[in-house]
Amino acid sequence: MTTDWDALLDSKQNVVAVKQFAYGNMSGRDLYARFSNTGLGGEVRSLLRNHGVTYSKRLARKALSRRGVTEV
Repeated sequence: MTTDWDALLDSKQNVVAVKQFAYGNMSGRDLYARFSNTGLGGEVRSLLRNHGVTYSKRLARKALSRRGVTEV
C-alpha cells in the first residue's frame, strides 16, 4: 500500500504538520496524534507502521520536495 501524499498535503495546516515531522520538530507519535480522529489518521498510522519513523521522515521530505515545499 502506498501513502496518499496528495491527501495528506491538501491543506496548509497538514503541510505544516508534515514539515515539522519531516525535519525533526515532531515525533511520529505527535504526527499520529495530530491526524487522529480525522479521515487521514489511518493513512498516517499505516505510513508509520509500515515504514517506521526514520524512513517515514525521509519519505515525507521527499514528498514535500517533489511538491516544491521547502524546509521550515
